[in-house]
Amino acid sequence: MTTETDTVFSEIDPRGVARLVLNRPERHNAFDDALILALTEELLALEQNPAVRVVVLEARGKSFSAGADLEWMRRMASYGWEENFRDSQALATLMQTLNQLDRPTLARVHGPALGGGVGLAACCDIAIASEEVYFALSEVKLGLIPAVISPYVIAAIGARAAQRYFITAERISAAEALRLGLVHEVVAGDALDTRIESLVDTLLANGPQAMREAKKLVRHVNNQAFDAALIDETARRIADRRASEEAREGLAAFLEKRRPAWQVKNAE
Repeated sequence: MTTETDTVFSEIDPRGVARLVLNRPERHNAFDDALILALTEELLALEQNPAVRVVVLEARGKSFSAGADLEWMRRMASYGWEENFRDSQALATLMQTLNQLDRPTLARVHGPALGGGVGLAACCDIAIASEEVYFALSEVKLGLIPAVISPYVIAAIGARAAQRYFITAERISAAEALRLGLVHEVVAGDALDTRIESLVDTLLANGPQAMREAKKLVRHVNNQAFDAALIDETARRIADRRASEEAREGLAAFLEKRRPAWQVKNAE
């Protein structure tokens, strides 16, 4: 059971909305080995909890995440190659876990996001930022590279833009992050919670299993050749959905002009 004294904690409301909170405000929610492990474990626990419908990733304090913690980096500098590899694998596992979580994920980016913090935003299905925030892939300033987060950042902004920002470490404004595709929307700071809540309501209105399968579909289809195998696979996936209990309920509710069962349950 997590509490608000932990570096990471979650709260699940009666609708099944989990608020997953980075809680190191005094360190600007910077990553160290303990936070990486705690966040990974919390994500896995939420995925295994059948009551969870949506996950909102947010943070306490002024920053969303300042990337790597300086004390942690100082320790890593004394590690040998094998220790560094194991340590990096833990961060890679965190990013993969968030990216492949089967529930819809929203990043609430209220403050600066640097390094791994950019990775967290890129791994979420939907990222909403307040207009005053900035992002930076600042690793090269320290003689490092954003290797572990690179698959997710490149998927979000494209190779050409990544090439620029990986080597310049320039600050990326919220407006530029929107243009690049790193975030989906930028809103005024005082409108951030309202917009997140609106998106949560939108997601709760949809079939839970259908959204999970839709996420899998994107991962499977992305960057594949448009060949007979892919066409057959997409046909198989929609056939599976059509035959599902959830889809039958959704269609029946539409035809009968009533709310589907998952919306009724959410309203109770």
